[in-house]
Amino acid sequence: MNKLWLKISLRFLILLFFVLLSIGFFIADMMKNTYMEMTRNQLFQDANIVSEFINTKDMQKKSKELQKKVESFYAENQPRITIIDPNGDVLADSENNPANMESHANRPEFKKIMKQHKNSAESIRYSETLGFNMMYVATPIKENNDTIGVIRVAFTLQTIDHAIKKLWLSLGLAMGLTLILSSIIAIRLAKGITRPIEDIIQVSRRLTEKDYSSRVRAKTNGELEQLSNAINKLAKSLQHQMEEIRENQQRLTGVLTNMVSGVMLINPEGRIVLVNPAMEKIIGSTAERLTGKLHIEAGKSFELSQLIDRSLKEVVSIHDEVHMYFPKERILDAHLAPYVGVNGGIKGIIIVLHDITEIRRLEKMRSEFVANVSHELKTPVTSLKGFAETLLDGAMYDPEITKSFLTIIHDESERLHRLITDILHLSKIEQHQLPFHPEPLNVIDVIYESIDTIQEEINRKQLTFKLPEKQQQVIIEAEKDRLQQIILNLAANAVTYTPEKGYIEISLHEQEEQIDIIVADSGIGISKEDLPRIFERFYRVDKARSRNSGGTGLGLAIVKHLVESHHGSIHVESEEGKGTKFTITLPKKQK
Repeated sequence: MNKLWLKISLRFLILLFFVLLSIGFFIADMMKNTYMEMTRNQLFQDANIVSEFINTKDMQKKSKELQKKVESFYAENQPRITIIDPNGDVLADSENNPANMESHANRPEFKKIMKQHKNSAESIRYSETLGFNMMYVATPIKENNDTIGVIRVAFTLQTIDHAIKKLWLSLGLAMGLTLILSSIIAIRLAKGITRPIEDIIQVSRRLTEKDYSSRVRAKTNGELEQLSNAINKLAKSLQHQMEEIRENQQRLTGVLTNMVSGVMLINPEGRIVLVNPAMEKIIGSTAERLTGKLHIEAGKSFELSQLIDRSLKEVVSIHDEVHMYFPKERILDAHLAPYVGVNGGIKGIIIVLHDITEIRRLEKMRSEFVANVSHELKTPVTSLKGFAETLLDGAMYDPEITKSFLTIIHDESERLHRLITDILHLSKIEQHQLPFHPEPLNVIDVIYESIDTIQEEINRKQLTFKLPEKQQQVIIEAEKDRLQQIILNLAANAVTYTPEKGYIEISLHEQEEQIDIIVADSGIGISKEDLPRIFERFYRVDKARSRNSGGTGLGLAIVKHLVESHHGSIHVESEEGKGTKFTITLPKKQK
């Protein structure tokens, strides 16, 4: 029984039932007392009337005249009249023969008159003969202030009992109808009152279930209207606040999701509360697996765990550089900062990790580049300075020495020129300063034009050089100068590092949307240790031989950048002593 209207209606009806029942008892009792009082008065009046007509001489003689008088008055009607002498013997009775009647000396009403000397007496008792209650009233018959007899008047209460029963029946019907009508009215009134309350309760329940769009729709007035308006304002305010919270949460989630830096939130117990996708990549695990774990268990970095413990213990911000070796070696720039609640207590630690591995690698490459440039420039400059000083010291007067030295100076200056040119060219390519103008080209023609440049060296070393068939047509969109430089650099390297009478092949593999240009040789090959670094600037597999051949160490770095400028890729396969194979993949159409 959870319905409020039902509780109110039931309690109202129970109260009404008891009120009506009390009223019914009161009315029935009042009516009964009224009937009894009227009957009593009437009986006393009858007794007084009879006493006026009774002759005392007839009573003393017990004459039949007295019986006839009594019978003449009430023989056919109620009430019953009985004349009793002082000894209790019946002298006359309106219904029965006095001779056949027993003594009435023990009747209560008789005793009150004769023994208690009262002027009137009454009693009500059940008649075994008739089967219903009777009312008896008695008055004394006096002569010279002496009581010479008693007049008793009796009246049946059956009529009154029937009247009371009818009264109760009427009251019962009235009470039933009243209860039914009252039930209908009470239910309608209770529902009218409780409907907005139930609506308010339902809205409140929905608000606790985070349904902030719920509103009180029931029409009310008075205090309920004020309560409904207050609930609606509360719901509207909560909805507005939750929308702001969701919007801010979406912003925060968007920021955290798209951040390149890893973000982790640690609670005061040292357990992970939140990680973003970047942090998942850094740690090498998913947010589901990380959340709830201890930072030292999930992070797998002793350095980072020490910083977290220190920040939690000392409640200080920390900026440091840490190394992480799982899932792979990384150098991380770590920022740790505690965040506190409104009461000033620490709520946890926010950790932001920047992966600076590539930055450190580039810094190292830049440092090595500066060192390599310095070294590469120092050698020809030293040679030029040395031979020039030698000539100035007097060697220029010897024609043969002068010619030899000038030749070396020329070669070194050419080498210096090539080195500076390659550095400037590589710098422009990296900074995208060279304009890119692709055009439809036949790759076969470009290959043949490029090989013509080094044909003399190929013939000198008696190399077997296999090219694609010249009649083929393989058209792609590319810039001719860049494509020639790619093929020429790879072919020249193949010629340089392939021994005499070796084998070199340039082949094409055409696909639907791209082509593969393959340059393979039977040269000295590249070791596994050197393979990952061959595209670095100034990196040489055979340093002495490369420098003697006039190489600058920038060729493959330039090739890689030129291939990438065509939105392509380059791949190398090599085994030391068994040759090398470069595969350049280029799209047929540039986007």
